[in-house]
Amino acid sequence: QVQLVETGGGLVQAGGSLRLSCAASGRTFSNYHMGWFRQGPGKDRDFVAGITWSRTYYADSVKGRFTISRDNAKNTVYLQMNSLKPEDTAVYYCAARNTFSSLISPSLGDYNYWGQGTQVTVSS
Repeated sequence: QVQLVETGGGLVQAGGSLRLSCAASGRTFSNYHMGWFRQGPGKDRDFVAGITWSRTYYADSVKGRFTISRDNAKNTVYLQMNSLKPEDTAVYYCAARNTFSSLISPSLGDYNYWGQGTQVTVSS
């Protein structure tokens, strides 16, 4: 069982930056693929970024602006968000996937554990 807790959301002006953190419980954090998803008002929950032990993968909408990273010693995954836009406004969710696959999945259904989400609001 893995429990995930996101922090770091807030209100920021367009062009600004935020860093989200996701703290995970459990001793096998390094075995999990980790992902960030987001759900804007009235929208579906969409993939943002994912990370394995050494690989990363990004949605086209955030490529070059967002960076996902992990610190296995701290059981934490991060999402550094730069050059934020109003359309980045959403609730951001952290997710964990227990898999032996080397591929990063953008599909919600492939992730086993979810955090409660943190709100990010970007004003214009």
